[in-house]
Amino acid sequence: MADDTLDLKGLKCPLPALLAKRRLSHAKSGATILVITDDPMAPIDVPFMCRNEGFEVLETLRDGDEARMILKRP
Repeated sequence: MADDTLDLKGLKCPLPALLAKRRLSHAKSGATILVITDDPMAPIDVPFMCRNEGFEVLETLRDGDEARMILKRP
């Protein structure tokens, strides 16, 4: 279970990655965020952003057009 949820359905990249980065940057160390998106590029772009910024991707689940990613600020 994540500490926070960021529902980004309807937004196209790069917005999901940018908004996830902003939320993680302001989160406390160890916080987790569930990102929900329906942009087909987000499951590629968001983990790429996490690797570049030092955040962790704990889980990525796809269900049809929707993707759910649990991200963590170390």
